[in-house]
Amino acid sequence: MNKGMLTIGIILLSIIALLLINVLTNFSTGSELDYYLVKETADAAMEDSIDLLYLRTCGIYRIDKEKFVENFVYRFVNNVDATRDYDIKFYDINEVPPKVSIKVDSLTVLAFNAKGRGENGSDYDTQAADISTSYDLILETTYKSDTAVEEAYLEGTLDTCRSLLKN
Repeated sequence: MNKGMLTIGIILLSIIALLLINVLTNFSTGSELDYYLVKETADAAMEDSIDLLYLRTCGIYRIDKEKFVENFVYRFVNNVDATRDYDIKFYDINEVPPKVSIKVDSLTVLAFNAKGRGENGSDYDTQAADISTSYDLILETTYKSDTAVEEAYLEGTLDTCRSLLKN
């Protein structure tokens, strides 16, 4: 009797350990994949939302907020995993100099086989694990800027650039 109970205990502990390893691996892998998804999506959306007319006229890099959000959401939706719920939050979007702060929360649902305990008489009980990913992006360029144009822009005396911002 003693060896039988010991065998059952070892089997039970090994099943619990395998479940725990599986859940932790899914959580850490999901977090890493979310980070790279947000990073690559934000980088591409930033490059696509650069206002080229403003750059050619004023010599200063500027992004359009609405275009960035549209590009980010479009690219993100095309690359996400359909088994998760995502919540995208934009904390800070600066047009000049181009800077963006994004936080993406993903909710993974882990299903455990527990007969009779699920909702509506189903055989599954679900537990949720929340993965939060924050990413800050500043546009880095290697261009030489004209200090006179930058000073005029900061003082607000650059009429051409000011008229472009209103359009």
